[in-house]
Amino acid sequence: MAQKRDYYEVLGVAKTASEEEIKKAYRQIAIKYHPDRNPGDKQAEEKFKEAAEAYNVLHDPQKRQQYDQFGFAGPMGGGGFDGFGGASMNMDDIFSMFGDIFGGHGFSGFSRRGGRQQHRGSDLRLKVRLTLEEINQGVTKKFKVRKDITCSHCHGTGAEGGSGHESCPTCHGSGVITHTTQSIFGMMQTQGVCPTCQGEGQIIKDKCKQCQGTGVVKGEEVVEINIPAGVAEGMVVNVPGKGNAGHHGGVAGDIQVFIEEEDNNTFVRDGNDLIYNLLLDFPTAALGGEVDIPTIEGKTLKVKIDSGTQPGKTMRLRSKGLPAVQGYGSGRGDLVVNISVYVPKTLSRDERKAIEEFKDSDNFKGDRQTKDSIFSRFKNYFS
Repeated sequence: MAQKRDYYEVLGVAKTASEEEIKKAYRQIAIKYHPDRNPGDKQAEEKFKEAAEAYNVLHDPQKRQQYDQFGFAGPMGGGGFDGFGGASMNMDDIFSMFGDIFGGHGFSGFSRRGGRQQHRGSDLRLKVRLTLEEINQGVTKKFKVRKDITCSHCHGTGAEGGSGHESCPTCHGSGVITHTTQSIFGMMQTQGVCPTCQGEGQIIKDKCKQCQGTGVVKGEEVVEINIPAGVAEGMVVNVPGKGNAGHHGGVAGDIQVFIEEEDNNTFVRDGNDLIYNLLLDFPTAALGGEVDIPTIEGKTLKVKIDSGTQPGKTMRLRSKGLPAVQGYGSGRGDLVVNISVYVPKTLSRDERKAIEEFKDSDNFKGDRQTKDSIFSRFKNYFS
């Protein structure tokens, strides 16, 4: 994945640039790389999107402040800083958000229908609770979603029988109207959405009786959502085109899936690392040996325990943790093993006698510093 360029570099402005300078720089770049001027040029389209993302952040005072302070690691979008709050960016979003700054300069609102307004359906939000095992592997979830779907009676046109549109008499099919006003700088022209057809360029003569002319009805759809491996609590997975259908055959909205994690009885998550608390018996801690350590895949690893292992020791098993989310790092985290030593609360007569035989041994006393350290660690076991 290509590394993102600094937003100020993308727009070619200084970090002290004013809002007007940022707007002017974005407008020049967007006109240069606009898809209508560069049909089929994927590189130009990517530059257009890159400029839109930079402008979305830098023209908003709050987003700009967060970006200046934190860079791309800022608290936007749950799991990374991008210009659109973690959501997947598409061309329709850009046109609807920023098309108005191009009015009167040779482009009719920058819509995707040659100047006509295209309705976009609203987004839906879902929550999904995942286990650590599902997060480790990635998972596909199915949801039955109640939402606006395309009307089958009129096929989304909004007209009875699927036809019966006529050109808007106000804008003559363009979807926009032009206002000419006199100013101190001369005659000024501005463009806006036609109020009669709401930018569609057409009006319906006979509305569909099923959807009352909207082109959508209430319905249900089973949606499969692929959750990538490595996601974390609070992240948002965007599923484009699976939200509410747009009116009159417009673009469907998205589904935003908010991630929640279930607690795990074996591991504690720390970023991409997993923490496992190992409770050793005293003989193994003193003499050494091998123990089985569980992994998130459901297998076990044999790990050597050195003789004289002390409570509080930590072992790190490399790359045995969780994978990084694609696009937000690489590789896997570690499995961190925290070692504690079990001290029995009750002893049999023979056990007590055996321990008392070693009570005065120098090996069991340790030096003063070690003794104090061990006592501070163990005192809670005897409370």
